[in-house]
Amino acid sequence: MEAAHQYAARRLGVHCDGVLVWGDLGLTLSCRAGDQWLRVFSTKRTGARPNGEGIVGAAALISGDVPRPRLHGSLDWAADGFGYGADLLDFVPHPVISPHRPDLVHDPDLSDEWWSTLRRAVIRLGQAQGVRTTVRDSWIEKAFPQFLGIPAPAKVERATGHGDLHWGNLTAPLAILDWERWGLLPVGYDPGNLYVNSLLVPEVATRIRIEFADVLDTPAGRIGELIALAEMLQAVARGYYPELAPLLVARSAELTGVEPPVPVSSEIPA
Repeated sequence: MEAAHQYAARRLGVHCDGVLVWGDLGLTLSCRAGDQWLRVFSTKRTGARPNGEGIVGAAALISGDVPRPRLHGSLDWAADGFGYGADLLDFVPHPVISPHRPDLVHDPDLSDEWWSTLRRAVIRLGQAQGVRTTVRDSWIEKAFPQFLGIPAPAKVERATGHGDLHWGNLTAPLAILDWERWGLLPVGYDPGNLYVNSLLVPEVATRIRIEFADVLDTPAGRIGELIALAEMLQAVARGYYPELAPLLVARSAELTGVEPPVPVSSEIPA
């Protein structure tokens, strides 16, 4: 990965002068390069990224008024049987709201302007032409009975969204980071995911329900929130979110009237 990062820096004509930052499982490696940020990742794919997907697709298809780092260049290549990709983005100087975990543990005291900007961004994003289907129907069919204790919905309405809207991908002032999962999502999934990642901070959770009531309080939005809960409960089954787990279980039961089973482990891929 370090060699791949050096190769990408040479190809994209930048010099990395910051500390190398490793991502989960060592699959990404990033570094600051002046006022830019070079992110390199390994992938099972050995060819170019599919059109319309990931950061490159977001740069082409999403309006520039959705606050996020601009893309300045990208690469895809293969070496020694491995696939790699690189993206050169704006360096975002603003602090991430929750830098060490996706869920929220304290009130970040965000301004009304921040909330209005987030709401506008989500609405604007919903007007983009999504290509990739994120959170597959086949996963939903298995996950609802396993993690929520109810049958999967007969129909899931979809709209374009970010796909990973949590507090580790938001800054203040607002920039939305990590566009790998953006695409056609269940309606309500994005605000639902942010909501369930906020249950430890009731003031913030309440604010999300107010800001996105027009989506979350609809039948389609309720399904989107349940899908976000199912994903989080799958993570609980894998040993994540021990503090949040009782609140996730309680919220699921509140929505469905059924106490969700929380299995010891799960291998259903998201």
